[in-house]
Amino acid sequence: MMWLIIIGSLILMVAGGIAYLTFRSAKFSFVQKISRGKRWLARLICLGFFISLTSLLYILMNLMNALVCLIHLVIFWMICDLTGWIVSLIRKKKAHRYWAGAAAILLCVVYLAYGWYSAHHIRQQSYQLETEKGTGHLRIVQISDSHLGTTFHADKFGTYIDQINALSPDVVVITGDFVDDDTSREDMLSGCGALGKLQTKYGVFFVFGNHDKGYNSESSRGWSGRELKEQLEANNVIVLQDDVRLIDGRFYIVGRRDRSEEQRGNGRIEADQLLGELDHDEYIIVLDHQPYDFEAEAAAGADLVLCGHTHGGQLIPIRHVGEWIGENALRYGYERIGGTDFIVTSGIGSWAIRFKTGCWSEYVAIDIRQERR
Repeated sequence: MMWLIIIGSLILMVAGGIAYLTFRSAKFSFVQKISRGKRWLARLICLGFFISLTSLLYILMNLMNALVCLIHLVIFWMICDLTGWIVSLIRKKKAHRYWAGAAAILLCVVYLAYGWYSAHHIRQQSYQLETEKGTGHLRIVQISDSHLGTTFHADKFGTYIDQINALSPDVVVITGDFVDDDTSREDMLSGCGALGKLQTKYGVFFVFGNHDKGYNSESSRGWSGRELKEQLEANNVIVLQDDVRLIDGRFYIVGRRDRSEEQRGNGRIEADQLLGELDHDEYIIVLDHQPYDFEAEAAAGADLVLCGHTHGGQLIPIRHVGEWIGENALRYGYERIGGTDFIVTSGIGSWAIRFKTGCWSEYVAIDIRQERR
């Protein structure tokens, strides 16, 4: 029932949006000239244009991105119409030309072009942390939310592996959603092979995200979460599912099952139980795909928690919705709770939506140094 309501509401929004754009764009002078002043013909021409535009965007990208473009155009158009109406009230006369529509189109194109660039051009984000514990210097590189096959394919992913190797990381961690629900078998295999080329001192560690095992049937993408795990391990990636590894006798890496496992009926071990028997004189790094369980992880004595999942909020103005509804403790960036540092990355890629206006795509380099006494 919930999904029927969501789908029904989306259909109404799209239909209403196309109707709005049709009526408003019919005001353009060149449309009126083409239609020879016939209002019904002007609207029919505009309706055909917006239906064709949505169909073209669907073919070039996918339905989700076509709807994203359409909805943003409607929003910008409404804002420009409102602005134009206010200006006309102040000036006490109407404009001779319909500038609001032209401005809306220009603003929408610029906004989405920026969002496309932000999603497809990967940058390095860096953090410097200090600890009283005897870790010495430790460099961690975090990769999250590549969703292979959406923003980029495995061959492009390989170029980022080269950039990460140039950083000489001690450890590389992948904090979930390495693949997507419709990632091809070829991308999955090639992506795992690219991870096998990472050069580290202590290894590559992986935790599952909510998309890695797939929400759809295994037959729909031709491979299973179990096969992904096998391919990762075949490329020397250590997969952690509520597991702990003591590295070099001086720091722990704790990999948690994703919160989505509870919905799958598998559950996961609570933070205090997972960390309770560890030597807390050593530095404890927790990998947890979704930034949700911060209070419990801080109380359990984690020193550093690394997350992804949020895509940095993806789009303005909805980027803080996850925090507002209590699904995410932090949208993006760094936060300290008690003695625990939390870092949430926007991810190196994206899912179905190929635009990011609330952040940039990134991989993360974290340098941890022992405080001088």
